[in-house]
Amino acid sequence: MSRSPEPAGSVENGPPLSKTAYVLERLRREIADGVIKPGTSLRQTDVAKRYGVSPTPVREAFRLLEAEGALEYESHRGATVKDMSPQEVEDLYLLRSEVEGLATALAVERMDEAAMNRIRDAHRELLDAIEAGDESRLSVLNRTLHFAIYEAGSSLVALQAASLWAFIPPRMTIWKDAKNAQSLSDDHDRIIDALDRGDPYDARRFMAEHILHAARLRQNTGSPE
Repeated sequence: MSRSPEPAGSVENGPPLSKTAYVLERLRREIADGVIKPGTSLRQTDVAKRYGVSPTPVREAFRLLEAEGALEYESHRGATVKDMSPQEVEDLYLLRSEVEGLATALAVERMDEAAMNRIRDAHRELLDAIEAGDESRLSVLNRTLHFAIYEAGSSLVALQAASLWAFIPPRMTIWKDAKNAQSLSDDHDRIIDALDRGDPYDARRFMAEHILHAARLRQNTGSPE
């Protein structure tokens, strides 16, 4: 969990955030990326120092993550990143399919050409990494593509999607399997085609099917998308 501090109020040069929102987004990202693993105990002072903020926004972010179910408190350990039961994982993917399907439909209805170009660029970068066999970047590029789509439709729905992604950090991403990567990429092709055609119904359906496809692959490999 050792990364250099970033300026409070921004995440990857995105729009300005409140300090609590900044801490919350960084924690969600690091949990989703596997930097912070299930069972990890988090201390407010350590996180505050690493993120370059005071303990107050960290405490508030912990409270929000606990309410979402991503953190749990134990008297002798403090805040701990929660692991999930198989039933909870199944329910999570069902919820993801609904939320992310909605986000994709909204993207069709609301995005401009600049947003579509960002989506195409993210899709191409992921395809290039698959072709080059660059396994180390596939999971991150996959997330970039997904959220380029969701944020093109609704920042609020994208935020809900981000909170769901934070529940299951990848221990061994399914994208490292070449067959899985190609299969998931084929799903992306269908989603991008629906976006290009301006079809919110197909876009929603294809994204929902893609999330459930990832869930089935996860069941086979023990790893999330």
